[in-house]
Amino acid sequence: MNQSTGNSLRHHFLISMPQLADPNFSGTLTYLCEHNEQGAMGLVINRPTSLCLGDVLMHIDITISPGSSHFHDTVFAGGPVDIEHGFILHSRDNRRWNATMPVTDTLSLATSRDILQAISEGDGPDMALIALGYAGWGAGQLEQEISQNTWLTCPADTDILFNTPIDQRLIKAAAKIGVNLDLLSHEAGHA
Repeated sequence: MNQSTGNSLRHHFLISMPQLADPNFSGTLTYLCEHNEQGAMGLVINRPTSLCLGDVLMHIDITISPGSSHFHDTVFAGGPVDIEHGFILHSRDNRRWNATMPVTDTLSLATSRDILQAISEGDGPDMALIALGYAGWGAGQLEQEISQNTWLTCPADTDILFNTPIDQRLIKAAAKIGVNLDLLSHEAGHA
């Protein structure tokens, strides 16, 4: 997707509202990597899979030592689209990875084997979040869902992305905009 301007929600969080019944997104926090007139793409960042990075790397024939500091890194269920492919949201540095899209001045999204090889060797980016699959919306779909009170939005925070415990990410993102999700009704309504 192309870089967008204007009302883009790129580098924002989507906070699922309590009434969201879709099992793919109920209780999720999604980081939007892209949002423009063609649609939106993001990664769910609070839904861990049962896999660790070592499992994924072994599956694609990249050797990683079980003693590596990254062997047990969490792999997330990034969304229901293209679940057999990996997506790596990572901090940017001067290195160039294959198949990488800049998201912000400090974050990029990669889908290439070379970054995984570097991570396995302890030479990857300082911060990385690995997900299988992604969340996608067609043109106007996300805007419609937001207008139906399916999602709240707020600017993304790299501390929540990379440092906050998984079970606290949704709560912390909502708190950034003064929302306590426990106090919200599970019924949608319009004034």
